[in-house]
Amino acid sequence: MPADEPLITARGLTKRFGSFTAVDRVDFEIGRGESFGFLGPNGAGKSSTMRMIAAVSPVTSGTLRVLGLDPARHGPQIRARLGVVPQEDSLDTELTVEENLIVYGRYFDLPRPLLRRRAAELLAFVQLTERAGDQVEPLSGGMKRRLTIARALVNEPELLLLDEPTTGLDPQARHLVWDRLYRLKQRGTTLVLTTHYMDEAEQLCDRLVVMDGGRIVAEGTPADLIREHSTREVLELRFPAGGNDVDLAMIDGFAARVERLPDRVLVYTDDSDAALARVGTAGLMPEATLTRRSTLEDVFLRLTGRQLVD
Repeated sequence: MPADEPLITARGLTKRFGSFTAVDRVDFEIGRGESFGFLGPNGAGKSSTMRMIAAVSPVTSGTLRVLGLDPARHGPQIRARLGVVPQEDSLDTELTVEENLIVYGRYFDLPRPLLRRRAAELLAFVQLTERAGDQVEPLSGGMKRRLTIARALVNEPELLLLDEPTTGLDPQARHLVWDRLYRLKQRGTTLVLTTHYMDEAEQLCDRLVVMDGGRIVAEGTPADLIREHSTREVLELRFPAGGNDVDLAMIDGFAARVERLPDRVLVYTDDSDAALARVGTAGLMPEATLTRRSTLEDVFLRLTGRQLVD
């Protein structure tokens, strides 16, 4: 396919399970070398979309082209050029770390000498060289995730699909995975990922779509979405139990909008110092205050009325 054509194109893409519509007529394009994200809570339609892109779940209606091919007619050809990191690790715990890569690579009819060289390169890339001969079972969650990513790269895919790549990992392990994925992007690999972590989307995605209820409710770069749908700063106010119903009308003019969550009040403003000063002069008595920059979670709250992680 021509280098300037989108690697993935969807038009009116729909996925139904009986009477339930998981993906509802979505449109998107993903360019070669791009890192593209599907952001949203559980049940938003992200994983169903990824399974259609991976040519393992049939399209109900609409059109989908992956690598210039139709998944309904060219599923094996598409899958041969993909790398897939599923939400749940599916490693063979009875094999060693290195054997997991070699056995998986045999599915692509790659010769064993080549696989041994490639396995060594990939284990170095994900910093698991010293664990090559170890059994998988005792590895930490972060190590298993990195091994799953290495396994997905055995066939040197043009396109890497990652479904919730760092769910359940501690912060240090998440950052190491992020670094490896960023390096893959630098090498020219196209990344498509789903996540419900707003910081992950901001770190990894050139562009993303926000999904809710099977539909795309916004699309753009992380910075553009925050600029369009939120304010520069957010002032968080935490009141004593039952105190979130305080009258905040007195800070009108210093807040673009106010969101009341069960545990805190969010004041969206471009001048948090002025808003906080107004809170004090109005006699409001929050137990704690925090000023932070707006995030994609604020965008999702604005667009859908709820937080990314329910």
